[in-house]
Amino acid sequence: MEKQTIHVIGGGLAGTEAAWQIASAGVPVILWEMRPNRYSGAHHTEDLAELVCSNSFGAMASDRAAGLLHEELRQLGSVVISKADEHAVPAGGALAVDRGRFSQDLTETLSRHPLIELRREELRVIPEGIVVLATGPLTSPELAEDLRRFTGMEYLSFFDAASPIIVGESINRDIAFMASRYDKGEAAYLNCPMNKEQYLQFWQELRTAEQVELKDFERETAKFFEACLPIEEQAQRGEDTMRYGPLKPVGLSDSRTGERPYAVIQLRQEDKAGQLWNMVGFQTNLRWGEQKRVFQMIPGLENAEFVRLGVMHRNTFINAPQLMLPSLQFKERPTLLAAGQLIGTEGYTAAAAGGWLAGTNAARLALGKEPLTISNTTMMGALFEFISSASPKHFQPMPPNFGIFPELGEKIKNKQERYGRYRDRALAEVREFVTRNF
Repeated sequence: MEKQTIHVIGGGLAGTEAAWQIASAGVPVILWEMRPNRYSGAHHTEDLAELVCSNSFGAMASDRAAGLLHEELRQLGSVVISKADEHAVPAGGALAVDRGRFSQDLTETLSRHPLIELRREELRVIPEGIVVLATGPLTSPELAEDLRRFTGMEYLSFFDAASPIIVGESINRDIAFMASRYDKGEAAYLNCPMNKEQYLQFWQELRTAEQVELKDFERETAKFFEACLPIEEQAQRGEDTMRYGPLKPVGLSDSRTGERPYAVIQLRQEDKAGQLWNMVGFQTNLRWGEQKRVFQMIPGLENAEFVRLGVMHRNTFINAPQLMLPSLQFKERPTLLAAGQLIGTEGYTAAAAGGWLAGTNAARLALGKEPLTISNTTMMGALFEFISSASPKHFQPMPPNFGIFPELGEKIKNKQERYGRYRDRALAEVREFVTRNF
């Protein structure tokens, strides 16, 4: 019997992972990607799985939330995490990638698979049959309208912002120094130190710098997502907000002086050659001219050359608790599944995890099998249970975190030990899940 072809809409991390898992299960899949015929406000290339905000997938250690999700996906055979490992660049304790090579490799890998048909066309309506919707937070207006009609409800929305990227040769290495916080892992961050006077002057300029004006409807309906709060918004919240956030000097000292700076701007390596550096935590909506003027006040960046300046764009996500099952199926149409930031998960790894589950379940539907759910004692399972059962009235995007885990059977006060126990329980459950189902 000929197997039903599945449609995956969107070639981001979630769609890429979903298409791969479907094809790996022996089911044909059409992957729809509108680029290069139409670009979103954040994309710059036509490659699949383009990383538009940062090149970091978060902490590597498996007793950290992001790192645990990485490890769960490794055990489940994630193509996204496999390629992230292959194209990793030094980033201290984080999994960061050479974003160009990472996306190009995934594009080539999927294009070569005999069961994956990559169509460079825009879909404006959701097709019939088994479909995985992975259009991300910048879903095209026409498809968004079709989804709105299907769900019968409006979107929620927030703003997301991307940090500038700087040419490595333009950074003053007489001032910037290499170090990782608490000397953890390889010294992989360039650190631009500030004394108190420099910091206060920078803070004042940042508070008054000119921003891109938002449209009226955007001001009325959008909220900032706290994990990607623009740096100028942080400056508005108080003199020390940045010093307790992305500019915190804790755990960093300049080996040349032995002193801890008053504040520090960290730069993370973008590519394997170390030619490009990302300003960590500097998501921004400042006008481009203002970005150059203010950010070149940072010691070590006085002659900085920017290959990409910061941008800010509106993101949308559906009210998943009202619409979704933990299997990532829509309640009202079980043959329609969704994954990624569209359903209110936050972060690259969470998008890949959603793509894995949605793709796996789409393939199972095509093969006449029951869809799977994953125990909430795993990071993946806890995340999908949260987005399908949270309060619809106050639903906001959720990144992987240990706060959504069910408690252990005993109280453990030491956080590191508690997180280690969470990890051990989760990975044991993933191993059993694989044994039961594959």
